[in-house]
Amino acid sequence: MYTKIKRLLIGRPLKSNEMHSQKLNKLKALAVLSSDALSSVAYGPEQILIVLIAAGGAALWFSLPIALGVLILLIALVLSYRQIIFAYPHGGGAYMVSKENLGVNFGLTAGGALLVDYIMTVAVSVSAGTDAITSAFPALRTHTILVAVIIVVIITLLNLRGLTDSATLLSYPVYFFVLMMLLAIGTGLFQAFTGQAVPVHPHAAVGTPVMGVGLFLLLRAFSSGCTALTGVEAISNSIASFKDPAPKNAAKTLLMMGGILAVLLSGIVYLSFLFGIHPMSDQTVLSQLGSSIFGRNIFYYLIQISTALILVLAANTGYSAFPMLAFNMASDKYMPRPFKVRGDRLGYSNGIITLGVLSIILIIIFKGNTSSLIPLYAAGVFIPFSLSQTGMIIHWIRKRPKGWIPRLCINLVGALICYLILIIFFITKFAQIWPVLIFIPLLIFTFHKVHQHYMLVAKQLRVDLSIPLRSINTTDNVIVVPVAGITKVVEQSLTYAKSLSSNVVAVYIGASPQAIEKMEKEWKKWNTGIRLVTIHSLYRSIVNPLDRFIDTIKYRADKSGATVTIVFPQFYTKKWWQSLLHNQSGVLIKASLIRHADVVIATVPFRFKE
Repeated sequence: MYTKIKRLLIGRPLKSNEMHSQKLNKLKALAVLSSDALSSVAYGPEQILIVLIAAGGAALWFSLPIALGVLILLIALVLSYRQIIFAYPHGGGAYMVSKENLGVNFGLTAGGALLVDYIMTVAVSVSAGTDAITSAFPALRTHTILVAVIIVVIITLLNLRGLTDSATLLSYPVYFFVLMMLLAIGTGLFQAFTGQAVPVHPHAAVGTPVMGVGLFLLLRAFSSGCTALTGVEAISNSIASFKDPAPKNAAKTLLMMGGILAVLLSGIVYLSFLFGIHPMSDQTVLSQLGSSIFGRNIFYYLIQISTALILVLAANTGYSAFPMLAFNMASDKYMPRPFKVRGDRLGYSNGIITLGVLSIILIIIFKGNTSSLIPLYAAGVFIPFSLSQTGMIIHWIRKRPKGWIPRLCINLVGALICYLILIIFFITKFAQIWPVLIFIPLLIFTFHKVHQHYMLVAKQLRVDLSIPLRSINTTDNVIVVPVAGITKVVEQSLTYAKSLSSNVVAVYIGASPQAIEKMEKEWKKWNTGIRLVTIHSLYRSIVNPLDRFIDTIKYRADKSGATVTIVFPQFYTKKWWQSLLHNQSGVLIKASLIRHADVVIATVPFRFKE
């Protein structure tokens, strides 16, 4: 039944040689890996206006130079990450660049910040999309958390089906949103230049002096607008997802994403200024803009639908980038090895499932209201932005390839702007982003503990090929069979034990002298040819007396160079619920026996037919 449900939800398993079928072309990759960045135009311009409106409606013209500053940073980031793609064609993005050029701790800082950021991407995006859905269907408002969780589960299942399947389905809403935004921008500009535009509020002319607008306010508005740049790095983390030539296709996709984002961001900010849009608590900037341009007709509702869809599907960028980053970090032994394993559909299923579970936990903790996470979310992005820019500066200085000076200048400009934004964040929004100073050091500590464990394991497992295998006196090998009575299970285990060695010992632990006497009589009558050792347990415990007996046997075996093998008989019921009707003491006994060093444990299963 489990297999049938799994096949229905995820699809048939793919062979390893079908990996090429899961590679993305540029159009599908653009939809899958750019949904987070493109969706940010739904709230990035609004964040700028929300800060500026504090100084009055006349201050909103400052949104134009602020948007220009955001565009300059976008260009620097796109060009920088394009260079990262060619310099590190196997992926890894900010993590790999920082680790190789700045050191392990800087790499782990970038990687850890991005992993947390992708979790918040899913939680924030799905919560924002859920708000749009519940606004359209007020009856669902009391079930906000449930709706958000269901959406996360659906997106998780889609990604478990593989990159190609999820990209095919999810690309339509992304391109639908881009089309509706271009239609709105084009129509709005036509109306503005033909005099048909009717502003919602009169706007001040560009350059108008405004009381109360100082450097602090402008820097805060600029940092808020930079939330529109989240997700720009995702393509450089997922180069392996592209069809060959992967680096070239990834670079082209990055340029396409940067171009679309620049057009949408500048268009929405400029039209918001022309139409005198003011931020409102009960209506988004995009909603006001759509209403002003088209009125409350079909095009307005299509804009709202496309916005809700893109906000939900922005989560898919996290599902594409998180597993790849986790794979790279697991390859370096800083994350658990299961993140390197491909699932039935050749995706990194453990990373996908982990991301889904953690984002659901975040949604439940914040009760579906994750808007307070947006500043923390943005700060988490600019830490790896800054480190990757710095890492590339070191990279160019060290390598000095042909034409390296212009490339160095691009990264230098990007680094200066990113560090400036981080400083602004910490000055203007410290109360919201201070948790960064706690969870990133904790993550780095955890990564080091994981790495330390793997290094210790590797050291203990390493074989010196110059030393031959240890010779063992097989005639002295001891086979110990714990028995609870004379049954078919015990008979099967004793038969197997005799095939390993002639030195077999059966051990029976009785709770009373009468039980031991009865067992000895029955054993003698059975005539197995195997010695039975009986132990009286005064406190009715099986584990402790057996532990002491094994220690005694092990001590004697060590002197003769023999091995000790415990053959453990265990039965399995046909139906899962039937196992609940039987004593589970075998699990505790094996858990105790496993602690003995240099003792082999072999389980002999006996399966019931009914």
